[in-house]
Amino acid sequence: MSKYKPGDDVGPLEYWPFDAPESDYVITHGAPKAYGRIDAGGPGHTTRYGIWRCTKGAFECTEQGDELMTVLSGRCRLIQHDTGKAIDLGPGDTLFVFDDKRVTWDVSEDITKVFFGHKADGY
Repeated sequence: MSKYKPGDDVGPLEYWPFDAPESDYVITHGAPKAYGRIDAGGPGHTTRYGIWRCTKGAFECTEQGDELMTVLSGRCRLIQHDTGKAIDLGPGDTLFVFDDKRVTWDVSEDITKVFFGHKADGY
């Protein structure tokens, strides 16, 4: 169970540049910047849990791992490329995304989410 609720202060986060080749990031609007922290798991593990924040803007990426996320603050639209489905997210909303799916994150208000990820072959 997450210790974070919408509106909570999540503490310090590190800058996470959009440069992971496996995610194939493409900035499509503005100049979004991402920040995060892994609280458990990560490299060498099949699961990870942490916090992610992104400033306004839009980008495409290929998701790395199955992920359950809950938005703590901010707003975005997540567009799933394989279905064309657009999902609007705000504080308290929860969404599951699948490993290796191409999506567009269109962040209209700086967004912070808590996430739990699983990747069968490890991160």
